[in-house]
Amino acid sequence: MPDNLERSDTALRPAAAGVAVSGGGHVARDAAAQPAVEFRDISIAYGKFVAVRDFSLSIRKGSFVTLLGPSGCGKTTILRSIAGLVDISAGQISIGGRRVDDIPIYRRNIGLVFQSYALFPHKSVFDNVAFGLKYRNVPKAEIARRVGKALEMVRLPGSEKKLPAQLSGGQQQRIALARAIVFEPEVLLLDEPLSALDANMREEMRVEIKKIQKQTGITAIFVTHDQEEALSMSDRIVVMNAGRVEQIGTPEEVYATPATAFVADFLGKANMLPGRVSAMDGGAATIALATGKTVKANAPRPLAPGDVVTVVVRPQKLQVGGLAGVNRLQGRVVSTSYLGGSAVYEIDIGQGAIVRANTLIDGKVAREGETVEIGFDPAGCVLLDDKGLRIA
Repeated sequence: MPDNLERSDTALRPAAAGVAVSGGGHVARDAAAQPAVEFRDISIAYGKFVAVRDFSLSIRKGSFVTLLGPSGCGKTTILRSIAGLVDISAGQISIGGRRVDDIPIYRRNIGLVFQSYALFPHKSVFDNVAFGLKYRNVPKAEIARRVGKALEMVRLPGSEKKLPAQLSGGQQQRIALARAIVFEPEVLLLDEPLSALDANMREEMRVEIKKIQKQTGITAIFVTHDQEEALSMSDRIVVMNAGRVEQIGTPEEVYATPATAFVADFLGKANMLPGRVSAMDGGAATIALATGKTVKANAPRPLAPGDVVTVVVRPQKLQVGGLAGVNRLQGRVVSTSYLGGSAVYEIDIGQGAIVRANTLIDGKVAREGETVEIGFDPAGCVLLDDKGLRIA
């Protein structure tokens, strides 16, 4: 893999090795733009089981990158490999241009926040936060200054003498974060740190973590299976499946233009409408769906009649009632979830095909069993080919 690749909006074909840049392009970087973290074709195996295969990624300094995917996809294994908690079987890992996969964990200058907080229960908040500084033989006066500053950043000043048991779950997570940033690490690793918190606290901590990361300028790598966390917090998202990269891009890129069927389904549960191209009219393809109905979708390149495609439409792109233009379909409401200013509908459009619409409410809410008209704009969808890859 060449050294001068900055990977963006990247997808892997299921049988391909490494990371291929979408569209065949790349962005060169000079020596001054040395990536904060770089993985070069790493693989991680446990006996015959390969947990991570040919993983390559370049992370810019000061960015917030999320590894997103289902359980068992390899995201936590990759995070632990940076920290030195897992040995790689092939490839190399660099931090700030220095190879680290062959050096001990204590020489990697990495902050790590665990899901379980991992605080010392018998030590005070001060001693928990100061632990890494004492290990590095930082003078006492400097330790006190840095601990005070870290506690200010996580909004827990004055808690130095408390024990972890005297704190709420959210406060304990803040202390774990303070401990991870107090010695100014080059990279901050966060392993599903919010999963043990309730919904309200998770939302609050998302904002806090992102704010602190931007304030400190630390490069952060965040692991989660929660799509909302990934979309709301990340500068870039790495979507993973079965030890491989499916797509790399900004939250907007991976959500609006999924590179594979897996990304479309995993991130936001898109509607997947299989069919065949029946005609092309300029840049629009007419597609005969498996349901027997016909829709139009913008195609980035000419397609041939008979080509097997899947029309991907996000629930937010489906309108219910009051429609104009093309792609108007009738269906029967199977279920309704009222959310205040919006509603989520599941609608049977025929032949057992169920689509999901998440739409703003302007008037009455459609009820189960009701017949409704739905539609979407030809520009509001993505086309996948017969291999489940985005047509580009």
